[in-house]
Amino acid sequence: MLKSHEGAQVDIIDRLPTPFGLVRSGVAPDHPETKIVVNQFSRVAANGSCSFFGNVTLGRDISLSELRKTYHVVVLAYGAESDRSLGIPGEDLKGIHSAREFVWWYNGHPDMCDLSPDLKNTESAVILGQGNVALDVARILLRCKTELATTDIADYALDALRGSTIRKVHLVGRRGPVQAACTAKELREILGLKNVRICINEADLATSPADEEEMRNSRIQRRVYELLSKAASVHKDNSYSDQKELHFVFFRRPIKFIPSENGSTVGAVQLEKTALKGDEVTGKQVAVGTGEFEDLKCGLVLKSIGYKSLPVQGLPFDKNRGVVPNLRGRVLSSESETTTVESGLYVVGWLKRGPTGIVATNLHCAEETVGG
Repeated sequence: MLKSHEGAQVDIIDRLPTPFGLVRSGVAPDHPETKIVVNQFSRVAANGSCSFFGNVTLGRDISLSELRKTYHVVVLAYGAESDRSLGIPGEDLKGIHSAREFVWWYNGHPDMCDLSPDLKNTESAVILGQGNVALDVARILLRCKTELATTDIADYALDALRGSTIRKVHLVGRRGPVQAACTAKELREILGLKNVRICINEADLATSPADEEEMRNSRIQRRVYELLSKAASVHKDNSYSDQKELHFVFFRRPIKFIPSENGSTVGAVQLEKTALKGDEVTGKQVAVGTGEFEDLKCGLVLKSIGYKSLPVQGLPFDKNRGVVPNLRGRVLSSESETTTVESGLYVVGWLKRGPTGIVATNLHCAEETVGG
């Protein structure tokens, strides 16, 4: 905005006392190269036409209507700070957290500094999801703590991880290796962790004609599949007593959480085996249940099944999609039967398009909104 509109005065309002959003609270501590973008943010903040006001919560300390009366333009960029729910029995048991909560915990986010996940009373952790965030939390659980000590991870999290008894991490996905939602870069990193054995059921690597078609249409999917296939082959006969284990569990979906003997903490996840079937509407392969079940024992569950944005009073909001209805970043009115934009009200980032993408994705998204 400062580049595009000469003479503009920009106030950044944040509910936290510190700036930089997900770069500070969402990027893994062992990814300092991603956090370099903070330098660019700092240069913007140093501009005399830019001011930062922290510890101000929209909807509590100031309303959207008050903001719109105060400023010529309001750009909403508060992201997705809540989690999707599985909606299955036992989800409220102790020992079950969202991946977002765990990420915020080890990054020192003030909302989660008291989370205190129990890492000492179990050997096995289950992560539901196989996207990049799922790989992040798995990597933090398994990475050598001496290496983590050189990062900016929260001190209390490092202490807890040093005392962790977790030696097996299971990454559970509803579909197969071809459909794994991670990127090749993130996958390559976790497959290369020191002293970690990669465990993949070779039968899960068998591909169908539909899988082959997907890989022909997506270089990323093919590369992910190739990396998983190679890892399964390399680690096939490697097993040492002091190794930790990373299990990729494909074609499984959670049905319920089973309590441990004390009745209050999670003791296992019941999984249903799935098979892929072509969706008649979208044509995509979707996971359907087979009626076969198995229990996977664990004392920690991290749900990496997606974020969701929350509405604020006076803001049009699509509850089904979890985004603010917009036209290239201009908020659409909910009170008009025709497509009408709200004057001076814009949206950007995950609140605009949903919780997907990387830093570069948000840059293009912001350019579109400012250009609108």
